Amino acid sequence: MKVRILGCSGGIGGRTLRTTSMLVDDDVLIDAGTGVGELSLAELALIDHVFITHSHLDHTAWLPLMIDAIADQRDRPITVYATGETIDILRQHIFNWVIWPDFSEIAFREQAAMRYEAITVGQKIVLGARSITALPAEHTVPAVGYHLDSGFGSLVFTGDTTVNEALWPVINRIGNLRYLLIETAFSNDGHGLARTSKHLCPSLLGAELAKLSATARQAQIYITHLKPGLAELIMREIGECAGAFNARALQCDQVFEF
Repeated sequence: MKVRILGCSGGIGGRTLRTTSMLVDDDVLIDAGTGVGELSLAELALIDHVFITHSHLDHTAWLPLMIDAIADQRDRPITVYATGETIDILRQHIFNWVIWPDFSEIAFREQAAMRYEAITVGQKIVLGARSITALPAEHTVPAVGYHLDSGFGSLVFTGDTTVNEALWPVINRIGNLRYLLIETAFSNDGHGLARTSKHLCPSLLGAELAKLSATARQAQIYITHLKPGLAELIMREIGECAGAFNARALQCDQVFEF
C-alpha cells in the first residue's frame, strides 16, 4: 500500500499549504481537501473510492469539483464512504442543487456519477488485499479516523479529534502499526480554543500519546493539521510536551509505503 500526502495543513496560504487529502495507491482518497488539486485530470479519473472523515470544508472542499471534473470520463460511480450523519450533511449542504448539483442523481453512461456508502465506527471496508476501518474521533461534528492495513503494515490517521478515550485501545490492538498521523491544530496558548473546537494542542497531544502501548510506541508519529503561521511554534512545543515520542511534522508530497 502506498499513501501520498496531497495536503496536510490546517489552512491555506501558499503552494505548500494545502488542506487534508491523501491518495492511497491510485484509486482511493482519504478526505478531499484542497490537496486534491495537485492531481492531474488523468489521476483524478482513476479514483474509485473516497473516504471522508467529516464534513468540514478543509476535508471536503474539492470533492464536488473533483466529481464534476471527471464524471463524464468514467464508466462507474465514485463511491463516497462516510458516516450516515456526514452523508446527510453532504446531501443537505453541498450536493443539494443550490451549492452544487447532486451527482448521485446525475447519470453518465446510465449510471450515477457518485454513490454514497454509509459506514460505522469499527466497520472494515475491504478493497482487494487492503482494508480501511473507521476509527472513533471526537470533533464538533460527527467524525471518524481511518486505519489503513495492507496486511504487512498499518497506518492510522486520526482525522480531526480532541481527547479521545475510545481511540487508544483500538490503536493499541493493531499489531503491525507503522505510522500514526495525528492532528495538533493549535499551540498551547490556544488550549482553550482547542478544547472548544475539539482539536489538540501540544499539551493535550502529550497526554494522548502517553496512552499508547509499548508496542504501538514503536510506530513513527507525524503531526498533521498545523495552523498556518504556527507550525514552528507548535512543533517546538510538541518537543517540550511529547519529546520522547519523536513526532515529526507531516509534509505535503510525503509518501508512505507499507
